[in-house]
Amino acid sequence: MDKMMDNRWFLRITALLLAFLLFFSVQADDNSAVTTDTSRVSEVIEEVELEVYHDNSLMVSGVPKTADLHLSGPVSVVQTARQLEDFTLFVDLRNLPMGEHQVPIQTENLSEQLTVRVDPAFVNVVIEERVSQEFRVDPEINERMLADGYILDNVSVDPETVIVTGPKSMIDAISFVKATVSGEQGVKESFNTAARVRVLAEDLTKLESAEIEPAEVEVAVEVVEYSKTVPVRIEPTGKAGTGITIKNWTTTTEEIQIFGPKSVVDEITEYVVEADAALVTAKDSTLEVELDIPAGASAVSPGQVTVEAETVIDDSAKRPTDQKDSEVVDNTES
Repeated sequence: MDKMMDNRWFLRITALLLAFLLFFSVQADDNSAVTTDTSRVSEVIEEVELEVYHDNSLMVSGVPKTADLHLSGPVSVVQTARQLEDFTLFVDLRNLPMGEHQVPIQTENLSEQLTVRVDPAFVNVVIEERVSQEFRVDPEINERMLADGYILDNVSVDPETVIVTGPKSMIDAISFVKATVSGEQGVKESFNTAARVRVLAEDLTKLESAEIEPAEVEVAVEVVEYSKTVPVRIEPTGKAGTGITIKNWTTTTEEIQIFGPKSVVDEITEYVVEADAALVTAKDSTLEVELDIPAGASAVSPGQVTVEAETVIDDSAKRPTDQKDSEVVDNTES
């Protein structure tokens, strides 16, 4: 053995073998390092729901509903976090006084092998007194829902008031509380429907943090056909019979209601009732006149009017009816 150790070639071969072993050992370490580095990934889990821990007697504003979670780490750990989503993003406000604060978004139940970043990392919050106040609900409907020729007669809501709860600053900012009716166009009949209540600021911005009770109300919408009332004017036609003079025409119906599209009805300023003088007799000076519906309109009310003729009768005149009566008498005598 000592002779082998003293042999120069033995030592050279041994040194060469050790050099090879050292080279392959370093190469293996490098490969291992490369493998480890390439097994790490980065991912973003977007819009993770954000929990808020605070005193329920107070109200908090300024906290976003979601945040984005950036994860970096081993592939398997990142994939497990994404698939299970058993982690929590939260802001803890329980020990903070009322006022404005900047607080970090914290994470819970994430592996220590992960590098974690939350976007945004901090949020600006306002902690305020919790206030409840009663507001009257203003129902509204888009009149473009109505069919041509129909209008809103009345819109009512039940209940008429709601209780709105929220931060004092938000309650003070409320200018409108509305229940808006939406639906299909071409409405011709009255209807009832449920509508959600919205709380709006003066610039009509919706106040999202409001708690509304009840959140939904019943809206009654009364729809009627458009109409207009116009005065009646009597226009005589025809010629009165022999011995009958018509001095004046009158009617107890002074106005007529006309229904139909607004563009048509609004152009009508009066309703002309035609009275046929030829229908007036010495014994009956009253006419029942059926009313025609104006072109483009849909109806008139009433549909019939009574017209009275103020007459003067000349008894000396030979009227057609008198001549017939005398002929009947002559034939009887003969």
